[in-house]
Amino acid sequence: MDPTHTLAAGPIVIGLAGGLALFLFGMEQIAGALKQVAGGGMKAALARLTTNRYSAAGAGALVTAVIQSSSVTTVLVVGFISAGLMSLTQSVGVIMGANVGSTVTAQIIAFKVTQYALVLVAAGFAAWFLSGRERIRQYGAMVMGLGLIFFGMELMSDATSPLRDFAPFIEVMRRMETPLLGILVGAGFTAVVQSSAATTGVVIVLAAQGFITLEGGIALVFGANVGTCVTALLAAIGRPREAVRAAAVHVLFNIVGVMLWLGLIGWLADVVQAISPASTELTGAARLAADTPRQIANAHTLFNVANTLIFLPFAGLFARLATRLVPDRPVVETGIQPRYLDDVLLDTPAIALDRARMELRRVGERAQDMVEAALGVALDGDRAQLRALEQQDDDVDTLHGAIVSYLGRLSQEALDQARAEQHLDYLEAANDIENIGDLIETNLVAAGVARLESGLHVSDGTRERLVALHRRVADSVRLALEALDANNPEVAQFVLDAKPEIQHLADSSDAYLALRLTADEPDRLALYRFESELVEYLRRVYYFAKRIAKTVRKRDIVFERADGGDRVEGAPVPEPA
Repeated sequence: MDPTHTLAAGPIVIGLAGGLALFLFGMEQIAGALKQVAGGGMKAALARLTTNRYSAAGAGALVTAVIQSSSVTTVLVVGFISAGLMSLTQSVGVIMGANVGSTVTAQIIAFKVTQYALVLVAAGFAAWFLSGRERIRQYGAMVMGLGLIFFGMELMSDATSPLRDFAPFIEVMRRMETPLLGILVGAGFTAVVQSSAATTGVVIVLAAQGFITLEGGIALVFGANVGTCVTALLAAIGRPREAVRAAAVHVLFNIVGVMLWLGLIGWLADVVQAISPASTELTGAARLAADTPRQIANAHTLFNVANTLIFLPFAGLFARLATRLVPDRPVVETGIQPRYLDDVLLDTPAIALDRARMELRRVGERAQDMVEAALGVALDGDRAQLRALEQQDDDVDTLHGAIVSYLGRLSQEALDQARAEQHLDYLEAANDIENIGDLIETNLVAAGVARLESGLHVSDGTRERLVALHRRVADSVRLALEALDANNPEVAQFVLDAKPEIQHLADSSDAYLALRLTADEPDRLALYRFESELVEYLRRVYYFAKRIAKTVRKRDIVFERADGGDRVEGAPVPEPA
């Protein structure tokens, strides 16, 4: 073949684009299935393993290796920072570790098993299509995704094979050995496709064809580490300051790391060649094609591991620099906004549901504050206090709307049976909490306004009974919300067990009010109506607290039946107040 001939670009471009599309789709399949199978466990692991910067780096690597998404890891980190469970300095370790976890993809695709690609696709599809068990279906999706990755690589390899004898292309690939050019090309390609894994996959495909030397492949992979910073920056647009700082740490770490190794590419290539398997029976281009893919994958891993170990001692410096680059904005009072509901997490249902739980805790705290204040304001509050109590429900309504909207978007994802039930439980709980707020805003406030307009004064005996009933109802609301947040059925049972006592307190209050109808007092009927309404409204508040508690108990029973064994104990049971 004449090396100066022109090539038909169409088939090459189509083959590359189609192969890359299958590669990326396979990555999505694997990531989606892993998130379904292990998403909840990853959140727990990340929360437990961040006691120091080194364990935090290990946790970040583990979580990213499993869910194959450093952006999801970063979102989890931001949530922990917002909740006060992790400092920015601790998060630096997790973010650095996430880079190590992302190298698992390169190690997987460096295996030369493309000839088995369609076998994996067929086997994975069979498991996904034929099994009735959700976990088996997810494992099938993972295997099918792996097959699609290898099949996409094979298509890209076939598409680029005509370039072996095309002199202009060979010359361009030779120039990739120039570090700056290789980094710029790798960064540009990664910024376009928004996936450093895709860049690494294409580099390994080209290396397997003998087009790229190890030094050129390392430069392109370095560029992929720079280009992925664009993804981090785009993801941070419009996000809380904690998210922007986490993205800044990511960008600083990647760029400084590449700059550190810029003059050491040759040395890194020598180290990788020394530690990687070698095809000594081959020579020339054949050996280059056989050995370089694995060497590039190893260089990618070694680069990220070494950078993490080098920079971890300076985690505090990175945190301070990110804080200086992204200072706090002046506080502008714009009303309450959801804190934990991040759309990036919607394709990881276990974690998205946990974020909904955290937001439910926030709206529950506001509803609980309303319950605590309701009786005192209704009995003795002036118009300003009644108005303030009424306005507290605006926060409840805002957060309730955000939670319901978020859960609505989450329902469009593939949820297994357990998470679908949890999704419904959270939706019902959100509505129950909003009903508590609405009951106080609409009914108790209205009763307080009527008291003011009529000049009513409640007797000490009636007040004593109302206060006792209110205290028990408020305790039940508090315990129901604690049970929901901790998924603790024992705490929920306290709420259910309070029914006879609350019923007795309400009935005895009604009986006492009925006896007082004969008292010789002005506005006796109006006062009776007001006091009876308060008793009834407190009954209804307890009703919604009981509904929340029943939701927690129901989920516990379902879990016991599905698990077939002993239920895992929840959080410690608090003593009822």
